[in-house]
Formats: sequence, C-alpha cells, structure tokens
Amino acid sequence: MSVKSTAARSSRGGAKRRGAAGQVPELVQLLTPEGERVEHSEYSIDLSPEELRGLYRDMVLTRRFDAEAITLQRQGELGLWASLLGQEAAQIGSGRATRPDDYVFPTYREHGVAWTRGVDPLNLLGMFRGVNNGGWDPNTNNFQLYTIVIGSQTLHATGYAMGVAKDGADSAVIAYFGDGASSQGDVAEAFTFSAVYNAPVVFFCQNNQWAISEPTEKQTRVPLYQRAAGFGFPGVRVDGNDVLAVLAVTRAALERARSGGGPTLVEAFTYRMGAHTTSDDASRYRLDTERQEWEAKDPIARLKACLDNEKAADDAFYAEVEAESDALAKRVREGVRAMPDPDPMTIFDNVYADGHALVDEERAQFAAYRASFADTQEGAVR
Repeated sequence: MSVKSTAARSSRGGAKRRGAAGQVPELVQLLTPEGERVEHSEYSIDLSPEELRGLYRDMVLTRRFDAEAITLQRQGELGLWASLLGQEAAQIGSGRATRPDDYVFPTYREHGVAWTRGVDPLNLLGMFRGVNNGGWDPNTNNFQLYTIVIGSQTLHATGYAMGVAKDGADSAVIAYFGDGASSQGDVAEAFTFSAVYNAPVVFFCQNNQWAISEPTEKQTRVPLYQRAAGFGFPGVRVDGNDVLAVLAVTRAALERARSGGGPTLVEAFTYRMGAHTTSDDASRYRLDTERQEWEAKDPIARLKACLDNEKAADDAFYAEVEAESDALAKRVREGVRAMPDPDPMTIFDNVYADGHALVDEERAQFAAYRASFADTQEGAVR
C-alpha cells in the first residue's frame, strides 16, 4: 500500500480533502493500518525489536491510565477528564522523539507526552481533582504545566525557544495544540514570531478532526500543515496513528530546530475516538460509522500487528505488559481515592503574589455564601 493511496483514504468521512493546489495532501506513513512497513523518500527509522516493544508498552499503559481516569471521573473522584483515546501514537511517538534537555509545552490532553517525560500520572489526576495546580515542577522534567487557555502555550513556547537561541543552547522546544486551537490568534502570532526570529521550536498539531463539536472543514479551507508556508517555514502532515512515522517526523523537525533551521509545523492526522471531555456527548454531533472507520486504524493494534509480523514480541511480553497495566491502574485508583477532597476556599489563593483587595472581597462573599448553607442545615435540625 503506497503512502499517497493511504492518504487519499484517510480523510474524515471518506472525502478527499485537497490542498491549495487541488492535490490530495501527502501523508507521511511508515506503517500501514495492517502493520506492514512502507518506505518514505524523506523519512525513515531503524528501531530495534526492544525499542518497538517499548513504544507498544508506552501506548498500552497510557491508554489504560486514560481509561482509569475516565472511570474515576464517572465515580465522582475527578471533576473533569480530557481523554486521549486514539491519539496514543501521536503523543508517544512525538514524546519519545524529544531529548531530556528539550522543553515541552502541552495543552491539557498530553497525558502520553507527560508519560514519556517521566511525570507521574497521579500528578495529572490531582490537578483534575482540584487538589493541586499541576503537581509537578516543570523544570524537573522540562515539561510545562497543562494549559487550559486554548493556544496560549504556543506563544510561551516561542518565547522560551527565542531565549534558548539567545543562550546558544543545543536544545529545542515543542508546543502541542489541537486543530481547534489552530484558529486562535495566539497561534498565528506564535508562527510569526518564531519565523521572524528563527526560533528552535516545533509546533505539533494533533488534528483529531473535531474542535469539540466543530469539524475541521469548518475551520480551514486547506490542510492545516499548509498554513506554515504562509509564515515562511515548512509544514508536514504525518499519519498520527502511525507511531513510527510520528517518531521519525518529529525527530527530524526537532533536529532541524536544534541545528538552526528554525520552526516546523507537524500536523499529526489522527482521530479523537472518545468525547472531547467527560462533560461532552460526541454522539450529538458525529456518526458512529465515523468512529468505526477510525477504529480500524487503531494505533496500538497497528503496532501489535507489526510486532507479530516481524516476530518481535511473544505472548509472554504481551502478558507482562497487561500485568503492568493492571498494576498501574490499581496504583492510580488507590492513589486518587487517598487524595484529600479539595478545599473550595483555596480557589482564591495565589491569584496574585501579594494579595488583592478585590480578591479578598470575593473570598469573604464566598465564605458567607457557604456559611449560609450551614445555618439552613442547623435550622432544619431544630
């Protein structure tokens, strides 16, 4: 199966989404949905069986952790959760392409990238439970705190990358965002600054086809990666369900940034198989047949087929990974339930470094509001 023929069939809903020149955009792919290797003229990768097994392990553990988080939210243990189901290859492949001295700026869904940077999953869950403001020191793992404001992290990443360049450091920066965030002005500004200052940054767009309930075709008339050309730097579309292709493309983009080549836009063409968050109902705006089409391109099943085809893994390995995923789920489940309930009054802490009169007034009003419920309960008892 050729790369271009696969690209033609990979557009959402079966439609062939064409670029500015009327051509179906090329999709960099090294592994077909059936787990067969394919060649690409610009990108290639040579991994040992052990490295292939490592990528599979990463994706399985990340998916299991993600599923456990959804269950915990449904049980009332978390306030919210943004699932990465279906995007494991995009996150693990790009995360494993980074070096320890590279710096990562995530959104709020990069649980797989966090895993590759050594961030404990319990810290992620603590934030969504409301007991911490992130739970990890960004400079320990070179992994910035999650960003809820859509698209703002691309500017933060660009500014950091400009500083890296001025310091003469041999490292790169990578910023994650989604197809919906690509419509934000912050992203366009980040593109402009990074291009003009030749900043060592990679913009990694996970195009999962849906900005909450808004499909990609309602946001752009051209494939997202082609936007980079208008700002003066290269863009590339990669099969986001192909962990090998994502790893190869991201590694090349990061190396280009480190060597003074400037920014690159990587569009990982993937699919959000779950809801936008646990507060969303995806069945209200998309068809089940669409998800079924993408389930056939499942990134974990694809790599497993490759491992089986190449006899790079056996039943003992899969059983070991399954047991490890069970242990991770148990640790996460018990760890979250052992966390304290968040104190509602702490929402006013650390808004300003030195305090603020308006915040003090709001804190007092909220405290009085909460106290009013205690008075009502006391009256009811009497």
